[in-house]
Amino acid sequence: MAKKRPQTKAKRPQITDGEVPVVGAREPCPCGSGRRYKACHGRAAAHAVTELVHRPFEGLPGECDWVALRELVPAATVELPLKGGLPEGVPSLTLATVLPMAWPALRRDDGSVLLGLQNDTASGDISRDLADTLQRALTAEPGTPIEGRRAPADGPRLQDLLDPEGAFEPVVHSGFEFWIPDSENATPEVAASLERANAAAIPTAKLTGVDAAYWCETPDKNHLRWVMPHPEEQLLDALARLHAAGRSNLGEGTRLVGSFRAHGLTVPVWDLPSGVGADDIEKPAAEFAERLAAALASDAPLTADERRARGGLTNRQVTLS
Repeated sequence: MAKKRPQTKAKRPQITDGEVPVVGAREPCPCGSGRRYKACHGRAAAHAVTELVHRPFEGLPGECDWVALRELVPAATVELPLKGGLPEGVPSLTLATVLPMAWPALRRDDGSVLLGLQNDTASGDISRDLADTLQRALTAEPGTPIEGRRAPADGPRLQDLLDPEGAFEPVVHSGFEFWIPDSENATPEVAASLERANAAAIPTAKLTGVDAAYWCETPDKNHLRWVMPHPEEQLLDALARLHAAGRSNLGEGTRLVGSFRAHGLTVPVWDLPSGVGADDIEKPAAEFAERLAAALASDAPLTADERRARGGLTNRQVTLS
């Protein structure tokens, strides 16, 4: 009997990682490995898209205010500058905390663009998702809302699109009337969305004497929520030093009650009496900023009382993102 010839398989053309196209998860991977896409190059692509970026706004002007507008402030807008200026036909680009119907972005009839900040994102990098939405809004037809989608894993981030030298100056609003430049021509859906949003908005004001501190009013008491750029461990040590010394409050009847952790930054929170407004807290906040700067500069070991104060602050810390 004649010997059988050994079977040989034809070599498939090799494709470099950068050339592998995206296909369905259960389809054969185009790289020629013989495995399904989800178990081959799709695994790395999915990881790149879902990997959490802890400080998505790092490197942007006003990082602390970006965090505040994303998590704490109901109604605010900011004019955004692009690298190289706005494209022709786009008279303005405005970041908004929330847009009608929870749209990620909107190209208005006059060509201006509104970019929504408080939206669900498809990946772990808010900056990349917002940049993808922004790019699509800049080229959309006027009068078009922009739908959400999963941003390409290799797409640009806000840090790539926005002017790093541009100012970031939030304007806090009492409601969402900025949605509708011509309220008489608003659709019933948008008008209803506006009414619901206004009813849910908590009165909020930005302090002028310190950075990224926001006063808000609630039925039982008022609060000050202050987004700070300092490293978390160093900031908690400094707050503990002040707290143990009885110098962490913002005046009579006020109390440092804990902090949030949001997008890689720490947000100390104070309870304020109901009668204390945003103007009333300006001077105490500026004085606290001076005390905090001195406490941050200290590298002495914490005392027993300061360690207990730090433990109490840590136990009352809540992570928002």
